[in-house]
Amino acid sequence: MPTPTFSSRSRLLRYVLFAIGWLSVALGVLGIFLPVLPTTPFLLLAAACFARSSPRFYHWLVEHPRLGPWIRDYLDGNGIPLKAKVYAIGLMWLSIGVSCYLVPLPWARGFMLLSAILVSIYILRQKTLEKR
Repeated sequence: MPTPTFSSRSRLLRYVLFAIGWLSVALGVLGIFLPVLPTTPFLLLAAACFARSSPRFYHWLVEHPRLGPWIRDYLDGNGIPLKAKVYAIGLMWLSIGVSCYLVPLPWARGFMLLSAILVSIYILRQKTLEKR
């Protein structure tokens, strides 16, 4: 697993990244219990934020017995579980569909659909994690 480089960014940026990291951890943990929130993307965002703001919390998150394996599998290049791929793509398209229905602006609909297509391609191109 690659070790992040902790750069000396401005103090304000480190605080903002740290706060976003903890918000992402909270949303990721909620995602374990709520079927409408994805867990892995929030945990990956938290790891990225902590990698740039706090070495201590980055290592805590990546080595966490419950949350760490989801992050480590992705960072180690082992892939994403098939269930997570289906779940992420399905919920994304459901939410984009509802959003496109509610938003009357054609340019906004186009942007949302293009984003969904690109994210779907990205997820599908990721290696699928084999069951252990």
